[in-house]
Amino acid sequence: MKQRIPVSQIMTKDLITLNVSNTLYDAEKLFKNHKIRHIPVVEDKKLLGVLSYSDLLKISYADVEEAEDVETDGVSAVVYDIFSISQVMTKSPMIVEPNTTIKEVVEILSEQSFHSIPVVENGELKGIVTTTDILKYLLKQY
Repeated sequence: MKQRIPVSQIMTKDLITLNVSNTLYDAEKLFKNHKIRHIPVVEDKKLLGVLSYSDLLKISYADVEEAEDVETDGVSAVVYDIFSISQVMTKSPMIVEPNTTIKEVVEILSEQSFHSIPVVENGELKGIVTTTDILKYLLKQY
């Protein structure tokens, strides 16, 4: 296996993004329509945070615990009206540069509890690498 391949060769470059003026309804629609699990939150091309599908599930689940009589779809609506993207997203996520090696990214992901890392160069979001990107890369090696 090649040792020094930069993450820029496997990262997702055609990004779906959100900004803080979007709603959690917008986010859920993007997650479902594009079958993705992580969405960078940006202002222009500057990364502000990352919203994951599991972030939405966490706040919906918390509300289900508190409101047992409410239907699940109704719970999401209530929660989505209460919280904003900036309240739910991971602020200041760990980032890597495009020349960071795939091996280095794997080491980071294997030691952390998250499954994506934004790729930033000179303060500008260039892509995102996920565990799925890495698994697809590894499959191509066989």
